[in-house]
Amino acid sequence: MDSPVNGEMKSMKKPRAIACILVDIGGVLLTDGWDRHARKRGADHFGLDLADLEDRHKKTFDTHQLGKMTLDDYLDLVVFHQDRPFTPAAFRRFMFDQSKPYPEMIRLITQLKARYRLKVGVLSNEGRELNAYRIRRFRLDRLVDFFVSSCYVHLLKPDMDIFRLALDVAGTPAARIAYIENTAMFVDIGAGLGMQGMLHTDAAATREKLQALGLQTDDAVSHAPG
Repeated sequence: MDSPVNGEMKSMKKPRAIACILVDIGGVLLTDGWDRHARKRGADHFGLDLADLEDRHKKTFDTHQLGKMTLDDYLDLVVFHQDRPFTPAAFRRFMFDQSKPYPEMIRLITQLKARYRLKVGVLSNEGRELNAYRIRRFRLDRLVDFFVSSCYVHLLKPDMDIFRLALDVAGTPAARIAYIENTAMFVDIGAGLGMQGMLHTDAAATREKLQALGLQTDDAVSHAPG
């Protein structure tokens, strides 16, 4: 069986000109919104039992990200199942404040979109309220042409139907889509559907992978040997 690296390299062989970039939000454009590190910070900040928080989170979060449970309902089950000395509004603010941008990645995608007139799409697993906040707060709608978010389509990666839906919405042949994702399994699924999948670890490495697909950035041109 091919390793994730080998699978990634195979998926990036001699593509036709890239016409679309499909990207995850959490871990690529922004920090993960409510990952285990953020939950640990939340437990510490509010004096919660982390083990209980994690157990309740695992039992409810997929349903929330599928758009079948509101954030208020999630918080009622995970945090406010007993009286607390703080309000749901305070906890919600803390959750939202955990989101931070990766400016270099946003700048990279912005440059490539302008230079090559690319379509940019998002394929993400996120709850509705956090998804809407992150799009608005970081003005992602100014960069992104379409969003395929789990909370609106009621499908969750790694369900292959959400990948197929993203392909349909993109309206672009899979071989002409560069798919940037920080989860190796999801990269493999995208590659299996014909996309140019690349595992994102940092902006510099992703820039090099995009250059291999013929997408040069201003930074790459300015540093090219004369």
